[in-house]
Amino acid sequence: MTSRPVPAAVSPGHGGLDGATARRRYVTVSFLFWLPIGMSIATGVLLFTERGMGLAAIAGFYAVHSLTAAAMELPTGGLSDVIGRRPVLAIAGLLNLTAFTLIGLGAAGWAIALGMGLMGLARALSSGPAEAWYVDTVHAHAGPDADLRTGLARGSSATSAALALGTLLGGGLPWLLGLAPGAGQWLADTTGGLVIPLSVPALLGALVEGVFVLYVLSALPEPPRPRTTLRRVMGGVPAAIAAGLRLGARDALIRRILLTASAAGAALAAVELLTPGRAAALMGTAESGALVFAGLACAGFLCSALGSQLAPLVARFTGSSERAVLASLGLVTLGLTLLGLTTHAMSPLATTVAVTGYGLVYLGLGAAGPNENDLLHRRVDASGRATALSVQSLSLQLVAAGAGLGAGALPPGPLPWLLAATAVLAGALLWVRRAAPAPPHHGPSATGGPVAAPVPAGPLHDTAPEEIHPHARPT
Repeated sequence: MTSRPVPAAVSPGHGGLDGATARRRYVTVSFLFWLPIGMSIATGVLLFTERGMGLAAIAGFYAVHSLTAAAMELPTGGLSDVIGRRPVLAIAGLLNLTAFTLIGLGAAGWAIALGMGLMGLARALSSGPAEAWYVDTVHAHAGPDADLRTGLARGSSATSAALALGTLLGGGLPWLLGLAPGAGQWLADTTGGLVIPLSVPALLGALVEGVFVLYVLSALPEPPRPRTTLRRVMGGVPAAIAAGLRLGARDALIRRILLTASAAGAALAAVELLTPGRAAALMGTAESGALVFAGLACAGFLCSALGSQLAPLVARFTGSSERAVLASLGLVTLGLTLLGLTTHAMSPLATTVAVTGYGLVYLGLGAAGPNENDLLHRRVDASGRATALSVQSLSLQLVAAGAGLGAGALPPGPLPWLLAATAVLAGALLWVRRAAPAPPHHGPSATGGPVAAPVPAGPLHDTAPEEIHPHARPT
């Protein structure tokens, strides 16, 4: 007769929350954080175009976002370990509130660039404290062997649902305002041209960010942390960056995951930058194009959620998480290829093929993410987990910035899509050969086999797996 593991005592610092309550609050935080971002997706590129910005300038705005997030990813990585998960999330929410206000009201390039930079900083700050809070709370209640997969999967699904709903709202609001005679002109005249129908979703998103901040401050209890100073926090930055760079250099499996994140960044840059213009060209007007793109993006996020839910099944069907990543990235490559081949065609058949390709991109990225995370979390221990995730985010953001600039500079046509497909194909081929076996670590893997010994890497603990999802880099 074997004895059952005894759950750990509940930590009073986490308010005595059980696993189910922590999961619900984590899901709510995930939903509230991503809903405003979803509301800006359908109108982002079209709003900037309406403000008189060219495609190259718009690509530059997104590069500001990506480069800011990448530059601050490792320096801010350990911040929530020092001052707490809750204050870091609240700061991220306040930064996003300011960013959406600037984007919604800004008619000058510098205001839009500043807003995108603040959003990138918020992305770096928010890329982990919520998940870290959830894991800390569950471990405090049920011990280190508690199930995390269910909560993380529901958080991922809540993120996709928020993006889907937000995209529908963001795309539908300008269209509805366009139906009311003179509503758009009245907004512009009343505000001196600062508010136009396409800017309403961003401004509404700023209000939702205020709700997010209030919820975080009231619903995420955590134990007090030792007092510290800004000098001590910043003093650990060089060591954190060095630890992150060493991590990918010394572990082949982690290196594959980082390169896969880079390939995902190239795919996202192409999809986010080029799809809204195709929708507007198909419909003839920016408002109608925003509505069509909202529906398309909503379908994409639902495909992402479906892919995330199917990820364990894909791993079982293919025999391992590695092969599941390979198969999933193959779907992404196929989807990008279909989008590229139908660039100049607007027939019903070509449109159907393009929509299918769009869905395959998100389905594949959604299925790849949890399997990559399963491999990553089992490869590193607690001291290196956040560092690995920080470098993963860094890889995606840097490549997304470069790929976006490249796609904006290339002539319109299939070339940007096919180059992105080539990058994802190269990432998929990395998984053709299984990683070399490593010393076993306690606990079975998702596929029943031994897992690698954890890799200690550094002091960071707060970067989340949203980066492997297609909505990790908001438009």
